[in-house]
Amino acid sequence: MEVRRPQHAARALGQRLAATLHVGRDGITAAVVEQAETQLRAQELIKVRMTENTPASRHETADELAGRTGAEVVQVLGRTALLYRGRVEESTIVLPT
Repeated sequence: MEVRRPQHAARALGQRLAATLHVGRDGITAAVVEQAETQLRAQELIKVRMTENTPASRHETADELAGRTGAEVVQVLGRTALLYRGRVEESTIVLPT
């Protein structure tokens, strides 16, 4: 996210989320991407947990998953990443401009 206010708002919303997607020792697989796509279509903002066994660094893993799903990395904190992909129609999250 390029603008500070939307990023701050998304981070605030992400605090209350539980991690619903886990990336393990196999890294970003087709199943992980498919699950992320499903969750992003339903929720727009998801929290991803990466285990210690994840082959790439946590930032690389978050960037790769965001790139493969068309999402944006809002934040990487510890082994948790917050990803956002807004919907054009019927958006449930309205970020300030």
